[in-house]
Amino acid sequence: MSSEEPLSYYRASANPHEAYPALDGDLAVYVCVVGAGYTGLSAALDLAKAGFSVAVLEAKTVGYGASGRNGGQVCTGYNSDMEKLIRRIGREDAEKANLIVDEAVDLVRRRVEEHEIDCDLKWGYLHVAAKERQFVDLAEHQEICARYGYDGMNLLDRQRLQAKLGSEAYVGGLWEPNAGHLHPLNYCLGLAKAATGAGARIFENSPVLDVDTGAKPSARTAGGTVRAQFMVLAGNAYLRETVPYLFRRLMPVQSYILATEPLGDNMAAALIRDDDAVCDSNFIVNYYRLSADKRMLFGGRASYSTLQPKDLFAFMQ
Repeated sequence: MSSEEPLSYYRASANPHEAYPALDGDLAVYVCVVGAGYTGLSAALDLAKAGFSVAVLEAKTVGYGASGRNGGQVCTGYNSDMEKLIRRIGREDAEKANLIVDEAVDLVRRRVEEHEIDCDLKWGYLHVAAKERQFVDLAEHQEICARYGYDGMNLLDRQRLQAKLGSEAYVGGLWEPNAGHLHPLNYCLGLAKAATGAGARIFENSPVLDVDTGAKPSARTAGGTVRAQFMVLAGNAYLRETVPYLFRRLMPVQSYILATEPLGDNMAAALIRDDDAVCDSNFIVNYYRLSADKRMLFGGRASYSTLQPKDLFAFMQ
């Protein structure tokens, strides 16, 4: 682990993995991908499997950004339900949008199975309500989902929820079978291994200094330049001023995760009986789940600047 990488539970529990070289010299490929997170690596994997030459440039290491540091929750749907989406963008586009979400979740499942990615993928997701109004909203959400073919969700009153979740903080919840959780960094590392196995080349510690997104795309690093026919910009917020058009349209939002010590099988089962991912219904959500070694990974709070709280542990605790 590089000394520059943020200390995290995910880094500490990452699978053994290859370190990729920095770009050294100029390179010509069909597609240049900037960013080795989920988006960039998925693109590289599919392109390489289709027979195209691909180079991936990563400023730090594979999964350094949000792809390797997120809550690990595999979610379905949007913040808006189907009927709200229809009112906003029309039925045809709303159906397309929901199809994209369904395909994204199924893609994770297929990637893990096809490439035998060891990332502790588990299915089962609990949406929980701390207030009666939130529980009514969950019931309405279940009805709307069923109306549009999303069956299998199970509405739980307080007593039934407490049988699954060791907390008295909630009035009820909604369980769904087609969402779940995984180890996000190990999933990302698995994508990288699959992409290079298909022929893509990954270059770590190769921050892009500037890009040309014109007719002949190129990306320049301190070690060389990659020229391509097409370019995929998959660095998200880490692209920063490299792409001014995107940088002016990005807003920093940070969330934080606290990992407990291992709780042991008995305590873990008493807290989340079926190893579901859990998320509440607040505007700024709390989300939590168990890791493979039976820690509670609890995420929440939010800040909307680049400044981190002075005492992050106390902030989360």
